[in-house]
Amino acid sequence: MTGPQSRAERKEQTRTSLLNCTLELTSDRGLAAVSLREIARAAGIVPTAFYRHFESMDALGLALVDDGMRALRVMLRDARKSPIPANGRESLAVLSKHVRANREIFLFLYRERYGGSAVVRRAIETELRLIVGELTIDLSRMPGFGAWDTDDLDMAADLVVSSMLEAMAAFLRTKENGREEEEVSARTEKQMRVLLLGLGQWKPRSER
Repeated sequence: MTGPQSRAERKEQTRTSLLNCTLELTSDRGLAAVSLREIARAAGIVPTAFYRHFESMDALGLALVDDGMRALRVMLRDARKSPIPANGRESLAVLSKHVRANREIFLFLYRERYGGSAVVRRAIETELRLIVGELTIDLSRMPGFGAWDTDDLDMAADLVVSSMLEAMAAFLRTKENGREEEEVSARTEKQMRVLLLGLGQWKPRSER
């Protein structure tokens, strides 16, 4: 038999409800188009109670960015376990699976990256730069990239992450297990093959 919830548990439950309701309300519009009152009503609390959990709408947006970036890091890490072009289809299947499992939060990131408040946009771009930096380090440890300087490695990492984000956006726009998804997978696999083949021909500065 489960005992009564503690105050901390109730607070955390309400906070989670606010985040989930915000994702539902922003599934077809940006955060700026949703009011605090709408979110509070959807979560079943009075508007003033919102401030017990977030000091502002931007703070709420930043919390969603944190959640979304955690999911995005997992997606990119799992996709890199099956490197393209060696096993491109498997990588893209992993990518598609993560997009379906995290559709609402990824839609939020995609939309707010370009149309959100300045605070939320900056947070997303900062996190993406950190992800690029992590991949830069990974690439520096891979065979064939040892002679590359940091700028070239950063450029390559940025291209790979940008391609993955574009694939994510394309999957978000398609229906699951449909013809469009197959077309997105095929096109993205070709793009990644071309990208990595191009990187394979790139000469580090020490060899130019």
